[in-house]
Amino acid sequence: MAIPSRTGPGKGPRPGPRIRSRRGYALAAMLTATALATAVPTAGAAPAAPANRGGGTAKPTIVLVHGAFADASSWREIVPRLQSDGYRVLVPANPLRGLPGDTAYIASVLRSVEGPIVLVGHSYAGAVISGAAVGNPHVKALVYINALVPDEGEVLSALSGMFPGSELAPALKPVPFTEPDGSIGTDLHVTPELYRRVFAASLPQATTAVLAASQRPIDAQAFKDAAGPVAWRTIPSWAMVSRQDRAVSPELERFQARRARSHTVEIDAPHLVMLTHPKAVTDLILDAARSRSRASTTGEPARTVLTATGSTAPSAAGAAGAAGAADATVVAGAGVVSVVRRRRPTES
Repeated sequence: MAIPSRTGPGKGPRPGPRIRSRRGYALAAMLTATALATAVPTAGAAPAAPANRGGGTAKPTIVLVHGAFADASSWREIVPRLQSDGYRVLVPANPLRGLPGDTAYIASVLRSVEGPIVLVGHSYAGAVISGAAVGNPHVKALVYINALVPDEGEVLSALSGMFPGSELAPALKPVPFTEPDGSIGTDLHVTPELYRRVFAASLPQATTAVLAASQRPIDAQAFKDAAGPVAWRTIPSWAMVSRQDRAVSPELERFQARRARSHTVEIDAPHLVMLTHPKAVTDLILDAARSRSRASTTGEPARTVLTATGSTAPSAAGAAGAAGAADATVVAGAGVVSVVRRRRPTES
């Protein structure tokens, strides 16, 4: 960069000072090198971590897995909200052909994702993601939305019947189908006339009629399969409990959340809460994503500690933003997370 010239009254341009000694040249060289070093990365220096490529500053990829009697479109209100916040989102199709096969398939999808992952499952998919995340170090958080969350060895039909409140079983219609080997299996559908009551009571009738017509059935064998090893024992989890859920008992959802020591949010909503209360669901997923991002910068994993149900606490994102708050949900510097939150969100 040229040194500006000096002018004086009645005089022509006067050159600026010159560096006359070897010491002066050496000093100039040193200053130039220092300036270049701060402006241009040196060879081999690591560039700033891009999104979804790992590293402490990387945003996780958010993988959304749908449950039974639904498809990937059940996340249609959530995907654009997450994308607008800068997250990469992946919504694979859950095969719904049995717990071991569904788990293996989703696990293979996760292996194709680079960088950290926040894994979200609704309803039956809670069981799927619990197994699919086992052994995958990139899965940093699990989010259960009105989900079945079995422990190892538990059978989903038995788990579903542990607490009263579910109206799903009497609403199911069995339909035989032919397996590739010629044997006969049984698909389960929700009777269209009961779909709105059991799944989405607060949605318009016309909307639920479309959902009922386009529902994907699940192989009945899935509810007879025993769960394998589960990831919620080692990976922090978040859970949503919907008090008007008639497909999965809210009492069961609370029990599972306590057992998994999940950060828990309760709201007044039906089973398809992603469609009726998309903001609340998005907020919970973002709590998990932002909490894991903060924890990764400390070099220590966050731990989950269960407190008494019925207490109220701020969201993880809001608590972390309140400097010095002793009751913050996430204290990233210490790597300690305190949970169970109940709130009644306002949709927008």
